[in-house]
Amino acid sequence: MKTLKITLVLLAIVSLGFGQTPAIKSEVIGKGTPILFLPGFTTPGSIFRETVDHLTIKSEAHLISYAGFNGNEPIQINAESPWYNTIKKELVAYIKDNNLIKVIIIGHSMGGNLATDLAAELPETITKIVIIDAIPCMRELMMPGVPASNLQYDSPYNKQMLAIEEAQFKQTATMMSQNMTNNKEKIETLINWIMQADRTTYVYGYTDLLKLDLRTVLDKITAKTLILGASFPSVEMAKSNYEKQYANLANKTIQMASNSKHFIMFDQPEWYYAQVNTFLINE
Repeated sequence: MKTLKITLVLLAIVSLGFGQTPAIKSEVIGKGTPILFLPGFTTPGSIFRETVDHLTIKSEAHLISYAGFNGNEPIQINAESPWYNTIKKELVAYIKDNNLIKVIIIGHSMGGNLATDLAAELPETITKIVIIDAIPCMRELMMPGVPASNLQYDSPYNKQMLAIEEAQFKQTATMMSQNMTNNKEKIETLINWIMQADRTTYVYGYTDLLKLDLRTVLDKITAKTLILGASFPSVEMAKSNYEKQYANLANKTIQMASNSKHFIMFDQPEWYYAQVNTFLINE
């Protein structure tokens, strides 16, 4: 009887573990240097397939997607288990469980934040990172002087965003998408990605990003870093923000894309491919 009870407890633990929704999903392409491709908020990992096609080095590309976006089942989110932190923890486990070494990470927007975070957490494992239009503390630019403690999941703004009708939410998604690319053919794609998002994930995940401040971990990063910045609203203003926010990151190069908004891979693809390939082949 005692043995039976132990067995049932173990089975219950195992079933609970397997019953948990994963915070990330991956698609692996090719063989070679392991490269994690981390997309931005609401964006699928498949956005990087064209990047993979244009790489000049042999790579094992890991295209990552996040829970709650692009049809992926959402995870439970609360103050004890914030969405962003859960994503990060699963990425750390993914790297370790797959025995990935000398890893390169290419991340756009929130993916760039995750690349920064992972490089600080795993300095012996991450050798290079490419950060595409991401800054360590978005809140500092959007809400200067507002402390992270002021931003909570349970807030009037978040309740409003969770409650608005689809049509009104689509208006917001359309305005945002128009401000993120100069490529008119891609605007509808961006709108669809936002509209496909689980609403709770979208609202609470964005709160996580506003609370984030990675300037405090930049001095832990040893990986060689390429930062690709969009020129919106102007090259001078954008570059100044990058230089200030990444001041404590030692081994970095900042390159600015001309005539580009947030999705540099849409607005300046050839320039983007050239920058990434040059960075990856150089020691």
